[in-house]
Amino acid sequence: MGEPKSTAWEAGELTRAGAEHPHSIESDTDSGGKLGLPQATALVIGNVVGTGIFLLPASLAAIGTISFAIMAATTVGAIALAIVFGKLGARIPASGGPYAYARDAFGEFAGFWTSWSFWLTAWGGNAGIAVAWVGYVNYFLHWDSTAGKIVIGLVGLWLPALINLTGVKNIGLFQLVTTVLKFVPLIFVAIVGLFFMNTDNFGPFNAGGESTWSAAWLAAGLILFIFSGMESVTIVAERIRDPERNVGKASIYGVLACSLLYLLATVAIFGTVPHDALMNSSAPFADSINNMFGGSIWGGVMAACAIVSGIGALNGWTMLVAEMPMAAARDGMFPAGFAKLTSRGAPVVGIIVGTLLSSLMLLFAYASENAFNTILLFASFTTAIPYFFSAAAQIFWLVTGGRQVNKGRVAKDMFMAVLALLFSFAIVYGSGEQAVMLGMLAMLIGVPVYIWTKAKRGEYGPKEITARKVPVEPGGPGHGGLGHGGTGPTGTGPTGTGPTGYGPGTTGPTGTGPTG
Repeated sequence: MGEPKSTAWEAGELTRAGAEHPHSIESDTDSGGKLGLPQATALVIGNVVGTGIFLLPASLAAIGTISFAIMAATTVGAIALAIVFGKLGARIPASGGPYAYARDAFGEFAGFWTSWSFWLTAWGGNAGIAVAWVGYVNYFLHWDSTAGKIVIGLVGLWLPALINLTGVKNIGLFQLVTTVLKFVPLIFVAIVGLFFMNTDNFGPFNAGGESTWSAAWLAAGLILFIFSGMESVTIVAERIRDPERNVGKASIYGVLACSLLYLLATVAIFGTVPHDALMNSSAPFADSINNMFGGSIWGGVMAACAIVSGIGALNGWTMLVAEMPMAAARDGMFPAGFAKLTSRGAPVVGIIVGTLLSSLMLLFAYASENAFNTILLFASFTTAIPYFFSAAAQIFWLVTGGRQVNKGRVAKDMFMAVLALLFSFAIVYGSGEQAVMLGMLAMLIGVPVYIWTKAKRGEYGPKEITARKVPVEPGGPGHGGLGHGGTGPTGTGPTGTGPTGYGPGTTGPTGTGPTG
């Protein structure tokens, strides 16, 4: 997908991103290698396609075939958000993704809250993935005691942590291999199953007996969360080769691949497994293959695929659980230790602390009867916060700096950004009242952390950032003192003029200069 030439504003944004994230233009993260487009796309796919896809058709069968329409609508929102991430990543190719976008548009507190929300999502969601992963591993091991399940879950959490500590090159290779191993059999079911479908198997449009509105949002609550992870590549932007191009491409390619897989696989399984059997199935993919070809050996094959899928997702999310706070720590928004890198370029503190918290959440999940569902719904809500601020940042730029770009392009980008914003609202609504309440409590806990971080630096109020005004095209009316003049060493004057204002325009009302 070709990109138009950068405007003066976009060039300034790239420069500013490099200035505020100085490590992104240094070599300290290069020691572990860079991810090319295939590995970056695999990171998106691997993080989006976890273990949930292997149970999703059974959950949707209890709702009805209305799920197909909801999945299609959800896909549109997910693709719009991926396009927005691509635009933001091209303009601000700094690690942290949604954190960097929110901070750039709305200031450091919005950036902190975004990073805090994503951090909650990452280590909390990892615990949920690990719990589901344990069930598939036990298909072979049968360690059915609580202690046995905890041991398996901890292995699933700490193995990816060890891989992440070896550097980004090994992460990318592992992610690419696991993505291929899990994607091929899923594609097989999604495509071959279409030739074995029986329309009598599909069941009613609304199987739950509730109103269509209730059924639609129940399906949306299940479907929306399975797209979590599409932002993966934006968070590790400085570890991507040619991020201005590859962040957007990997986001879009990854979401398109996952969306197509989800829709085809769900339709194929609905058509190959009788409705009543599908609602009660614990392995719908295995049941679908068994119905197509007979026998029961396929249950083990699909359990193996789920194991590979889960460990691949844990590997990618362990990377993200450290990258977001690393970017925030560089800006003084997280404790400084989170910015520390090993000789291989791995954010060691973020990896270890995040995995420790995931381990504690895993123990909580096995100590509480309904904790697993609570974890997933909680993570669904906290996922929506970074999505919302990212879409809002794009809209904010379009109505300010973006208005200097071609009007047709602005209209198209605005449409996608609004769709992405609505997608974020839908995730919040679909999470349910309890998840929203728990999520907001967790978000509020971050405020004292922000205060403590600021106090450690001896700061009150927002960190000083060079003021900017809406740019103009070359030759247009210039800006005065609020240009790039900087802060003068001998004070400021109410009508001073910066030394590098744009063109012959007016004098800025609050500009600063060296002799204000």
